[in-house]
Amino acid sequence: MSAVPDDVTQRITRLYAGFNARDIESVLAELSDDVVWANGMEGGHVTGRQQVRAYWTRQFEQVSSTVEPERIETAPDGSIKVQVHQVVRPANSDEIISDTTVRHRFTVTNGLISRFDIG
Repeated sequence: MSAVPDDVTQRITRLYAGFNARDIESVLAELSDDVVWANGMEGGHVTGRQQVRAYWTRQFEQVSSTVEPERIETAPDGSIKVQVHQVVRPANSDEIISDTTVRHRFTVTNGLISRFDIG
């Protein structure tokens, strides 16, 4: 693993902060127009900012997740690996459904996130 450039670390940190604040538009601004994004709730991937917006809108109606990056590294293939602490609750509830460590992988192309995978 190699060091992650500061601008990429800042982009990834902003992404998680925006997601946790439910600021969909600020997160979408970090994504390429044709981003391929893992759909952690329903499986598969969604493609493009509009499908990511629709996916998150459905997700936020069902669950309230917080995702905090713990470690950010550059993988040998150039992708960005992020270990996160993820807590998932039902929407409008303090009950915890899941409290886990999860691995995310991002591909950054021309300064924007072009792909996101889980695991």
